[in-house]
Amino acid sequence: MKRAGLILAALLVVAAGLSLLAWRHYQAFLATPLSIPRGGIVFELTPGSSGASIVSRLSDAGHTQAGWPWKLLMRLQPAVYRAGEYRIEHGVTPPQLLRQLEEGRVIHYEITLIEGWTFAQLIEALDNDPVLEHELDIADPWAWDPGVLFEGMTHPEGWFLPETYRFIRGDSDRDILQRAHAGMNEVLGEAWSQRMPDLPLEEPYELLILASIIEKETAVDAERDRIAGVFTRRLQKGMRLQTDPTVIYGIGPSFDGDIRRRDLRTDTPYNTYTRHGLPPTPIAMPGRKSLFAAANPADGEELYFVADGRGGHTFSRTLAEHQAAVDRLLEREQ
Repeated sequence: MKRAGLILAALLVVAAGLSLLAWRHYQAFLATPLSIPRGGIVFELTPGSSGASIVSRLSDAGHTQAGWPWKLLMRLQPAVYRAGEYRIEHGVTPPQLLRQLEEGRVIHYEITLIEGWTFAQLIEALDNDPVLEHELDIADPWAWDPGVLFEGMTHPEGWFLPETYRFIRGDSDRDILQRAHAGMNEVLGEAWSQRMPDLPLEEPYELLILASIIEKETAVDAERDRIAGVFTRRLQKGMRLQTDPTVIYGIGPSFDGDIRRRDLRTDTPYNTYTRHGLPPTPIAMPGRKSLFAAANPADGEELYFVADGRGGHTFSRTLAEHQAAVDRLLEREQ
C-alpha cells in the first residue's frame, strides 16, 4: 500500500509537471505571431469554412503548425468565421487572427466617381475596375435604358453621386451604381429642400440639370454660386443660357474636342444657343457643391461670364462688358 501510494504521488507530480509544461506551451502559442511575411498575405475565406480547414490551409502554406493548441483555442473561443478576403498582417497572433475572421474585418477597396463625369465615363470606370464583379452589360451607355435597373428612370445622365465608394471583393458594378443613385437622390432632396425661394425651377430634376451645367462650367468652388446666379437670372429674364458644355453634350460621342461656330448654330435638344430654357436632361454628374449652388445662387446683376485664361472666369453685367472681357481673353491667348 505504501509503495502504491508513492507511485501514485509520483504520477501526480509528473502529471502536474506535464500540465504546467503544456500550459506554458499553450500560453507561448497564444503570444507567438504566425509566420507571416512583412508585407502580409491575402487570405480568402469561403462561406462555411471551419476552423480546422482554416488552420489546415495556413499550415500547408507554412504560416503556422497545426496541432492541439489551435484546437484548444477554438474550443475556448468558439466563433463563426465570416467569408471574405482578408489581409493577414505580419505579427498577428492566433487569437488576433481568429478575432479578425470572426469580426469580418475584410479588405476594402475604393472607386472614385469624379464630378463632371458623364454616364459613359462612369460606366467605363466601373468596367475597368479589376476587383468589382461585372454584372452590368452596357455596351452603349448613350443608348442604355436605365428603366431595367431603376424604376421610372428614363435617362441615366446625372443621376449618380460622384464620390469615393468603398467595397469588398464580391461586390459588383451594379452595387456601386445603386449606391451612387441612392446617394444622389438623398443629396438632391437635401438641396431642393434648402433651395432659395422663387427659383425659376419647378422640380428637383430641373435643379439636377442646372447643377450639372454648373459642374461642367467651373472647377473653382468660389465661382459656383456666381455662375448659378448668372444662369438663374437668365432663366428669369427669358434669356438663352448660351453655355458651351450643353452644346458639346448634344454633339455626343463624335465631339472631337474643338467646338466651332457651326456647332453653336446647329440645333439639338441640348443647344442652349438655339433653344430657351434648360436642356432636357443633365449633361454630367454634379457634385454636392454644384447642387447646393444651384439651389442657392448668388445675388447680383451679372448676366455673362467668360474664361479669364487663368483657370477662373470674368463676370459681367452688360453685353459690352462681356465683349470687352472676351477681347481680353483672345489677346491673352494670342
